[in-house]
This record gives sequence, C-alpha cells and structure tokens, in this order.
Amino acid sequence: MENKLYVGNLPYAASEEDIKTHFSKAGTVTSVALIIDRASGRAKGFGFVEMSTDEEAQKAINMFNGQDFMGRNITVNVARPREERPRNFGDRNRGGGGGRRDRF
Repeated sequence: MENKLYVGNLPYAASEEDIKTHFSKAGTVTSVALIIDRASGRAKGFGFVEMSTDEEAQKAINMFNGQDFMGRNITVNVARPREERPRNFGDRNRGGGGGRRDRF
C-alpha cells in the first residue's frame, strides 16, 4: 500500500491546517496538498494527504472514508499516480471555420 491518500469532497472552506489537524488523529501527517483552482484561487474540493507510514494511511482510510468533515462526507483512498493527459489546449487549434469554403 501507499502512504499518500486522495481526499475528495472536501468543503471549500477547509484549509490545509484543518485537514492536517483532522488526519493527525490517525497518525503523523507528513504533508497536505489542497488543490487550488488557478483562475479563481479557490479550493477545488480535493487534495492529498501523506501519512508517515502505510499503516497510518490505512488507519486514516478506515477512520475517515465516508465520514463527516466540516459538514461534508469525505472520500479517502489511496492516491493513484497522476496520468499523463494529452495537451490539446482546449481544442483552440482546430480552427473556427465559419466561412464558406467553396469559394476560392
């Protein structure tokens, strides 16, 4: 097992310190990364918590998955490696068309 956890359905008002305090009930938290939207600067509602051992990570999953945290039932499970996604830049490079193409 891994000791890095995905934490989803977090309240937008939760801070990294709130999350660290909550997860420290299961053991030693080595890091917390709350994912922030670049455009708005607000939390996206999920993040990652790294526990010091695999056993503490499993304990955190058992204790907190599906449980209430600041008014929301959070999801806690082992974080999967980040998948590479193709960079298509929002399909901006496909052209707009719009004009008639039968005239030269």
